[in-house]
Amino acid sequence: MDFLTHWLAFTPVFAMPLIAAALGLIVNERAGLLNLGAEGIMLCGALVGVVAFLEFGGNPTLGFIFAVLAGAFLGFCFGFFVVVLRTNQVLTGITFVFLGIGLTGLIGVPWVNKAFSAIDPIYIPWLTDIPIIGRFFFGQDLVIYVTIILAILVWRFLYHTRMGLRLRAVGENPQAADAGGINVEGYRLLAATIGGAFIGLAGGYLSLVVAKIFVEEMTQGRGWIAVALVIFSRWSPWRAVAGGLLFGGIEALIPRLKAAGFQLPQYFLEMTPYAVTLAVLIYAAMRLRAGQEAPKALGTHYVREDRK
Repeated sequence: MDFLTHWLAFTPVFAMPLIAAALGLIVNERAGLLNLGAEGIMLCGALVGVVAFLEFGGNPTLGFIFAVLAGAFLGFCFGFFVVVLRTNQVLTGITFVFLGIGLTGLIGVPWVNKAFSAIDPIYIPWLTDIPIIGRFFFGQDLVIYVTIILAILVWRFLYHTRMGLRLRAVGENPQAADAGGINVEGYRLLAATIGGAFIGLAGGYLSLVVAKIFVEEMTQGRGWIAVALVIFSRWSPWRAVAGGLLFGGIEALIPRLKAAGFQLPQYFLEMTPYAVTLAVLIYAAMRLRAGQEAPKALGTHYVREDRK
């Protein structure tokens, strides 16, 4: 009973960085931008969040705000490179990964390995004490509930607003969108910035709440898992939340198994999330062949002079 209760309680905590990053990538890819730099942007958000928290009196709100701003700035930079300068989207994204690793390793030295406690879970009398599921639904921190609200807003924005319809049109057929008077470059830059903000939030949560410390390369592939999660979700915010909980549950299971004394090789446990990611990609590829397609203009440039 205690094993199940603790596992469920920590599943949303491990899932939140994946969900937030996946939401940002969905916004990017719905506009036709293939951002493979999530790992680096998340890492920068993690560092900036810790720096702001430690240097401004231990205020977690400021930590999250600065993490979001850092992600938004890097997202805009990515958008500027691939939209305005028309650099290769895949290579630019990979460059941002190594940029994030190198930059945080260079300037993050004064804040490495400084443990702290930034934010605590909410306790709701009666509800949090419900056996097994109480902490899962009613014992999380405020940021997790805000992230669920953000998922609702992203879904509503993409499918129930004029701006969201235009953004998706840019990702499906930029030529037709341009012919209809939509500013393709403007919408793609907006999507890149919004997506970066979500990824920065994911990084800030990872360092301020999940780890409660900053260490070099602490994302450990979560940015890549978020990329896979977008494919698994078939570019749907709701499925991204469900998939994030699946991945988060697997990641939360590892420390629970260790605490319970399961005698499994450490490297076997640590590789489990990535093995599941590979299985998910295979499953997603099968579903895509069945007609679940990515945005048609994903990863492509649009030059207005080429419009016929």
